[in-house]
Amino acid sequence: MKNPEYLKQKYPNLHTKKEVERAAVNTELTEGEAVGQKPEDRIQNYLDRLERLALDPDKEQPRKDMFSGESRPRALSLLREMVMNQYVRPHKGKMAEGAARVEERAAREMGIDAHYGEQELEQRGEIAVADLEKSLDQWISYLSDNNEPYPVWFRYYAFRNVLDLGDFDKDKGEFTKRTPGTFRLFPDIDRGALAYVEQMIEASKDPKTLEQLQHAQAVAANQDIPAGELITQKKVKEFANLSFSKQYTEGIKQSGEITPEKREETNGQWVKYQKGTDPTALWSSLQNKGTAWCTKGFATAKTQLEGGDFYVYYTHDKQGKPSIPRIAIRMQGDSIGEVRGVLDNKQNLEGNMTDIADEKVNTLPGAEKYRETSADMKQLTAIDKKTKAGQELNKDDLIFLYELNRPIQGFGYETDPRIKEIRDNRNPEADMSIVFECTPEQIAHNTKEINQLTRAYVGPLEPGIFDLIRANNIEHIYTSFPEGKIRQYQIEIGGKDKTQIKQELKAKNIYISDYAQDLLNSPDFTTSNNKELADLVRLTVKDLGFPKSATIDEIYKRAETLGLELCPAEVGPNLRLQYTGKEWIFVAMKQIADRDGYPSVFSLREYDRKLELNSYDAGSGDRWYADYEFVFSFRKSEI
Repeated sequence: MKNPEYLKQKYPNLHTKKEVERAAVNTELTEGEAVGQKPEDRIQNYLDRLERLALDPDKEQPRKDMFSGESRPRALSLLREMVMNQYVRPHKGKMAEGAARVEERAAREMGIDAHYGEQELEQRGEIAVADLEKSLDQWISYLSDNNEPYPVWFRYYAFRNVLDLGDFDKDKGEFTKRTPGTFRLFPDIDRGALAYVEQMIEASKDPKTLEQLQHAQAVAANQDIPAGELITQKKVKEFANLSFSKQYTEGIKQSGEITPEKREETNGQWVKYQKGTDPTALWSSLQNKGTAWCTKGFATAKTQLEGGDFYVYYTHDKQGKPSIPRIAIRMQGDSIGEVRGVLDNKQNLEGNMTDIADEKVNTLPGAEKYRETSADMKQLTAIDKKTKAGQELNKDDLIFLYELNRPIQGFGYETDPRIKEIRDNRNPEADMSIVFECTPEQIAHNTKEINQLTRAYVGPLEPGIFDLIRANNIEHIYTSFPEGKIRQYQIEIGGKDKTQIKQELKAKNIYISDYAQDLLNSPDFTTSNNKELADLVRLTVKDLGFPKSATIDEIYKRAETLGLELCPAEVGPNLRLQYTGKEWIFVAMKQIADRDGYPSVFSLREYDRKLELNSYDAGSGDRWYADYEFVFSFRKSEI
């Protein structure tokens, strides 16, 4: 539903804003048609342009890697930079001061004399900025995801208001107003609450939507509804006039909960909601049942049923009726769109629901996409049971639990919380000896402890460290255990020109983005005539000594002090040809300008089950998060 009238009501001068005016001029220049002066028309034109550029439903815009390697429209990355430059980065000084005062006060209460100097404040500011950008990125990623069912007007409305939300005051039951310079993170996303807000606003503007909601409410209640709980025209209009802060708070209150007793129950049944059918039954079955699914919103449920069938697994309530929603499988056309659970507000699947979900998924088209995730969830559940039973974990269990070879795949939006719960109750030092198959004395923690008997190194990277590691043939290298694993590769480069490289990438069905094509086509991209072996090492920004973020210049300079070199540009496509990993990796190389003049480097990742060669902006002022990974080069040897 298009709803520019509501935005006009909330923001009376929106149609006169520069961004709206620019959108009108652009439309008139590109399409040759006047937008007109009516405020609602100009706002809608602006929303249409946002949808076209930032959501890109028709996949027409140039794309760039964002959000842990996810490909999004290039315009969205530019919009993100504008938001960060306006709402986060200018306030670094205030954020540093605020965080420092809180930490100093806490230290004094513990009897520690702590004081932040100029250098410490600068570092604290960088940390605060990086943390805030991470928390805001969650909202940008979610609200710009074209697969989510929200209309563009609501995405704009929600995001504009999230920028003003402070902490949630539990005593008052409301959000505080965000102040410039606060170091507090942006609020968590409650998908169910957002869907509730949208449906109530939609109902306030559309009599048909209100009628559908009233009907659905009556079906859900299956009896007389108390007057105070009725969804009336007066109630939805009053709701629409509230601030977003109060609307979102009200949405959170509607969640309900699943009690521990209900979570133990596994008996139940699947219900299929047919594509294109009335969403009333699906919607009503989810109200006040403790799910964080956005399907709790009537408009969302309707949109999702327009896209495909929807399956819900309901377990039995106290009366023995299957009424407690535990698993959702949304179909997108003829394939599985997503699988979600109710373990937490990130929609992870509960351990005792894994087998039930797996059995159902295997009967549906597109199941192969979820088999790895299902296998991981089964293995995690088995480890969880072992731990609770007091049983020992073996080497394979620990390698999986600590994610030493690859991340554990889960059904939710974020990491399954059981991973942290199990790890927090273990002794990493003891587990290292099991994983590395050595004694504690054979694990070095600084360069002075390294000798011929050393089997593993777990410590900071210092100048000369890699020479020592290679001289003593140390197999296991970590800056910290388990997250700081250092990986090394050896690949062949040289002996082929860029045309041959492109042909090989195409033959292996590797996707090359438009911006990666720019780098390959640039005269600055050259290849060696002779075949060589490139010895590579993969490091995170944190491994290099930057706990939160760093610029590309800082990263390159630090790597140089460790005895590493920038990779030849041809390492990017050659590594993609020879390495089938799915991780998001950047190639540390001399930057090459893309079509827009941005200095860029190659990036590797997997998207939609296809390996990709992409590019990423690498200007001197851009900051890179601590978990971003770069590949650097050792000295090369000829074949």
